[in-house]
Amino acid sequence: MNPNPSLLDRYTKAAKEAGLPKEIFSVYLSAGIVLQPKQLEFAAACALCDKDGGPTEIGFGGARGGGKSHAGLAVLAADCLRYDGLTCLLLRKVGKANRENFNELRIAVLRGVKTVWHKQEGILLFPNGSKIILGHFQTENDIDAYLGLSYDVILVEEGTTLTSAKYKYITTCNRSSKPGWRPRMYSTTNPGGIGHAWYKARFIAPFQKSVQGDTRFVPSTVDDNKCINTEYRATLDKLTGWLKRAWRFGDWDIAAGQFFTAFRRDVHVRPADQMPEPIWGLHRLWCALDYGYTHYTTCYLFLEHDGIVYVLDEHAERKWLPSQHAPAIHAMLKRHGLRVDQLDWFVAGKDVFAQKGDANARTIANQYEDCGIVLTGANMDRISRAGELLKRLGDLESDPVVGPSIVISENCARLVECIPALEHDPHRPEDILKVDTDDDGVGGDDAYDGAGYGLMCLTDVRGKILTGGTTRPGSTFQPGGRPSPNALPNFGRR
Repeated sequence: MNPNPSLLDRYTKAAKEAGLPKEIFSVYLSAGIVLQPKQLEFAAACALCDKDGGPTEIGFGGARGGGKSHAGLAVLAADCLRYDGLTCLLLRKVGKANRENFNELRIAVLRGVKTVWHKQEGILLFPNGSKIILGHFQTENDIDAYLGLSYDVILVEEGTTLTSAKYKYITTCNRSSKPGWRPRMYSTTNPGGIGHAWYKARFIAPFQKSVQGDTRFVPSTVDDNKCINTEYRATLDKLTGWLKRAWRFGDWDIAAGQFFTAFRRDVHVRPADQMPEPIWGLHRLWCALDYGYTHYTTCYLFLEHDGIVYVLDEHAERKWLPSQHAPAIHAMLKRHGLRVDQLDWFVAGKDVFAQKGDANARTIANQYEDCGIVLTGANMDRISRAGELLKRLGDLESDPVVGPSIVISENCARLVECIPALEHDPHRPEDILKVDTDDDGVGGDDAYDGAGYGLMCLTDVRGKILTGGTTRPGSTFQPGGRPSPNALPNFGRR
């Protein structure tokens, strides 16, 4: 590689700013591999896998046109060039054109590297004995062909095309007996797809909270790719709604098929210390519970002020019994200076009233009652439940005058993650597609169900008392009207 000195200086400076070690950067230079600043950040994150105690899984991307495929092959090739005899797997979900597309990418990225491409076998050989095996799958069952084998490095393109289970299966193949080499997983991705929830939990949430441990994530959009044609960038700019937020800006709170497209973390979620303090006798206060054992049991505390519903707190655990949940729910209320007997309602789904409780054939509701929590039946109308949340979220894009009438505390972590992940039921588009929590406790719609039961309480009392429910004696609460446009009060705790 003999670039213009000024270009070389700029490239070297960009690599240094990205944190790419000098000795690894020299591999890119000698191979003639050119990366843009965001891609260099990805390469630097991948280099952290060399360190004892460093990360073992690196993600890159988040939007379309960010240069993911180029960067992925570049870091994989750099690993092969700097360590003899590596066996790497590049896994892609594509059809028959897989190898032809890969060959074009190989020529573009590795034009300065002497490699041997065995098209029929799908193997790219390097002079030092390292190799990249090109794997592909059209269905998840195809993944099983790679299980039981071992790979020093695995790169999964479009990681969200895999379920959590299949990704975990692939990680079991990521092992090495080579001295001085730490196995690692790389992935590139966009929001959406069957793996959206687990990928977001595994990579995006730790990145957003700045608490990354075994994982690292480097976001990239079309703005970070100066090599993309301007027409493609213009195409992305013309998108609207969820497509623009997900594909143009890499917004992980939105995805294809999303039901609640109006949900925006910056609009609907607030820090706990900016939520209103419950005042008994002034505010309408209530709880709602969705029961589960293998799935999560979720419980939410609600408050209404001037027509706005505040979801103040969350209890969410699985594989607990009612005798374990109840003390935690009492503790949640105590954090807000409340007792169960001060609530207007405490509703739950109908399954808690079924005879499937303890050895004495007592229902789940009976067991909660033994612990001081009397439950009443929630409104189980799924269509109305979805519609109520849609209405309360508002739609600032199409109707910026009428603001939202629901605010969620950031303490309600499962609910905040659940709402944007919910999709339309393809057989009943006005309803939510039922989703179960996976074996790791990721995903599921339990948080939505619990919160939805709570929202339906308030819908019913506007004009009539909740059927089967109770109202606090002597309550002075009068239901408020719709809030003024965009006028969410700025509460602080006293």
